[in-house]
Amino acid sequence: MINKINVTAFLQAAQNALIIDVRSPIEYNHAHLPNAINIQLFTNDERAVVGTIYKKEGRQAAIKKGLIFFGAKTVSIIDEVELLLKAVQNKTICIYCARGGMRSSAIAWLLNLYGFEINLCIGGYKSIRNWVLAQFENQFDLQLISGYTGSGKTKLLAQKCNYIDIEALAHHKGSAFGGIGMPEQLTQEMFENKFAIALFEAAQNATPIWLEDESQRLGKNIIPHPFWQQMRTAPLILVEVDFETRLNNIINEYGNLPPENLAIAIKNIEKRLGGLQTKNALMTLEANEIKNCFTILLKYYDKQYDNALEKRKINKIETK
Repeated sequence: MINKINVTAFLQAAQNALIIDVRSPIEYNHAHLPNAINIQLFTNDERAVVGTIYKKEGRQAAIKKGLIFFGAKTVSIIDEVELLLKAVQNKTICIYCARGGMRSSAIAWLLNLYGFEINLCIGGYKSIRNWVLAQFENQFDLQLISGYTGSGKTKLLAQKCNYIDIEALAHHKGSAFGGIGMPEQLTQEMFENKFAIALFEAAQNATPIWLEDESQRLGKNIIPHPFWQQMRTAPLILVEVDFETRLNNIINEYGNLPPENLAIAIKNIEKRLGGLQTKNALMTLEANEIKNCFTILLKYYDKQYDNALEKRKINKIETK
C-alpha cells in the first residue's frame, strides 16, 4: 500500500521507520531530513540530463529518459532497501523527493510492487522545509541553563530528561574556540532541519524543554531568529561555579588542542580582547603556559558574559 500523507503525519510515521530521500546526491548533501538514507533515483549527471530534456523536449520525453535510467537500478534498489530494513524495527518505509512528484512516486511504486508498505510525503522536501521553518515560530515550554564559561552547563543539561544540545547539533560550542576539535559544521539548512526535528520530538513530552543559554551564532550556524527571541525570554537558571574550578574545566577541555588552532582563535578576538591582552595570551601559549593563557581568556569571557546578562530581560534567576 502507498499512503500519501501530509508532512506532519509523515514525520510522525518516520520516527521509527526507514526514511528514504530519493533526490540526487547534490540535493541530499546540501540538506535532508535527519536519519534519511539517500537512494537516489538519478545521479547528479542523470538528473541534469533529464532536466535538460524536459526543458527542450517536454515532460513525456523526460519521463522516457528517466525510465531508462531507473530501469537499470530496480533490482539494486530493492536489495539495498531489504538490507537497510534489517537495521530498523518498524518495517514501514517513508519516502520523499523534492516536491513529491515523479522520483518519489517511481520508487514508491517499485517498493510497493515488491510488497513493502510505503508512506509518501505530499509536497516532498519542499513541504518539509516549510514545516521546519514554521517550527521556529511555535511557542514551546522552555527552561534555560546559563552560567560563566567553564561552569559545566553542558554536563548539567545532559542530566535533564528532556533536553536539546544545540551545540551538538551545530558542531560548535559557541565561542571563538568552539569549533576546534569539533566535526565539520553542517549547512545552515541542515542545522535547521536537525533543530526543528529535535524540537518536534521534545515537545511531545509533557515536560519543559531544557536548553543551554547560547549566543545566536554558533560558528557559521545561526539559531533562527523567532526561536532565539523566545529563548531570550525563557526562565533562566544561573549556575555559579568559582573561577579556579572553571579555569581547570577549560584547561581540561581545551588544553590539549593544537596550539596553532588556539592561536588563530585568539587572533580572531583581538579587537575585543585588546592588543596587549592578545599579545600576552599568545606569548603564554607559545611558552606552553596554558594556565596563564587561559586565565587571560577566561577573564575576557567573564566580562563578555556580564555585559550580555545585563541586557537580558530575565523572568527568573536561581543560583546553584
